[in-house]
Amino acid sequence: MPIADTSRRLRPAILDKDIDALHGLGTIPTYSTVRAEATPDALQLAHNQMRVRQQAETEKLAISKAATDAARLAEWEFHNAVLAMKECVRGQFGSDSNEAQAIGFKKKSERKRPRRQAA
Repeated sequence: MPIADTSRRLRPAILDKDIDALHGLGTIPTYSTVRAEATPDALQLAHNQMRVRQQAETEKLAISKAATDAARLAEWEFHNAVLAMKECVRGQFGSDSNEAQAIGFKKKSERKRPRRQAA
């Protein structure tokens, strides 16, 4: 059997088949094994751990999405505040002032005038 790549997630169809097999094992009263990880109790424990960790993952994803949304909204609020500040500086000091240049605008007098192109 090839080495399993545990860095990728299992498809839900595979997990569904595994759960069905676990439930089917309950119908076999004479099942016994010497492998510790294959006993009915160990299988049930592994299934319960999987469910608990999946639930924790879902909760953390929800928290992560909420944090992402909050950060995105904060970024937009900051951006809009900076745009408002730039408008105020341009309105208060003019578009050809050193203050406008200090916040990232190019002075109006330093812009090149458009040239007519020869046909």
